[in-house]
Amino acid sequence: MFCSIHTCSCVFRNQKKFYFKQRPISYFCLRNSRLLIQSLMAGIYIHIPFCKQKCHYCNFFSVASTKSKAAFLDALKYEMASRKDYLKSETIHTVYFGGGTPSMLSAREMDDIFFCLSTHFDIHANAEITLEANPDDIDSDFVKRIVDTPVNRLSIGVQSFFDDDLVYLHRAHHSGQSRTAIELCLKAGLERLTIDLIYGIPTLTNEKWLANIDTFLDYGLNHLSAYALTVEPKTALYQLISKGKWQPIDDNQAAIHFEILMEILEKESFIHYEISNFARAGFYSRHNSLYWLGGNYMGIGPSAHSFNGDSRQWNVSSIEKYIRFKDSTEILAEKEILSLVQRYNEYVMTSLRTSWGCDLEHIHNVFGDYYASFCLKQANSFITEGKIVIDGNRLLLSNSGKLFADGIAATLFADQE
Repeated sequence: MFCSIHTCSCVFRNQKKFYFKQRPISYFCLRNSRLLIQSLMAGIYIHIPFCKQKCHYCNFFSVASTKSKAAFLDALKYEMASRKDYLKSETIHTVYFGGGTPSMLSAREMDDIFFCLSTHFDIHANAEITLEANPDDIDSDFVKRIVDTPVNRLSIGVQSFFDDDLVYLHRAHHSGQSRTAIELCLKAGLERLTIDLIYGIPTLTNEKWLANIDTFLDYGLNHLSAYALTVEPKTALYQLISKGKWQPIDDNQAAIHFEILMEILEKESFIHYEISNFARAGFYSRHNSLYWLGGNYMGIGPSAHSFNGDSRQWNVSSIEKYIRFKDSTEILAEKEILSLVQRYNEYVMTSLRTSWGCDLEHIHNVFGDYYASFCLKQANSFITEGKIVIDGNRLLLSNSGKLFADGIAATLFADQE
């Protein structure tokens, strides 16, 4: 089933504002090639693990308590300082605050994090800086605070504009707060605004899903992330469904929702640039595109992942262990050196999800002729079925193929060197 230019710049601080001072550059555009992204672009992900309450479906590392927040933030700044050379002094083009709920940070806490970032990293003058936010955290004071920081992109976790869906998901907000949050942000001139919606919720009828899409379009937003509800092991939703207390997920219904979404947004001139992401031209998420196109990034915070082209590592999923790291000999992260076949498989998995597609010429140049031939051979049946189309050297998923993205990618994987 479907799945869910280098610059020289400096940053200096003036009271509570940060200013990005720019020297002449050539501005990066996402239309450039994968190799340009890999060689000239780097990003930082910062995981803020605190939530007001744990959503039933969420399997990301988070805790419904802020009692250790001060010690955590000290550890976060310590990790930034200790890993300042991980990206080899590359200029940082994207910073992404995820979680958890980063919008629970105070103005002072945000200020301290930005100061630490500017101290240890070369942040591009035009860096995309995204903050995930929950609707119930967004009021007039929050918007004023965000406008006074380097954050230039907000990602709001709406999930649905209907309260019964939010109750099923165990979200902390209600639908009215989502509308208020979006309106406050738009009134403040925050143009790089995106929302998340979830489809395939048992309480979400086709009519309500259409209404959710219409509401998104009515606000004139330029980016949407839409995810199929999945039941992950060890989540509350898994337990509730397993015990028969909650209605199970209907994959066929989720597929219908996805097809409805693709059809409507295509007519509205949105580009389906990644399986779960739609945007008007010029409004792609640069940070997430960095992941999908093989760029280097560093993850800061518990459970955060990092990738530098040759290896991948992931931090401990424990606030207590994360906080103790600076004062102990405990290991902060596990590390894996990627083999050639692993790097090929990862390329196939990520590239096939995007509108840029899986480039056979790139595979030939980077991994060798065997992998390029193998990939095309494995793709032939999907090409015949119309699930993959060929555009020059690129393999692209058709709309019907997007329903089976994970399975198709798995078929294209190699299992030996």
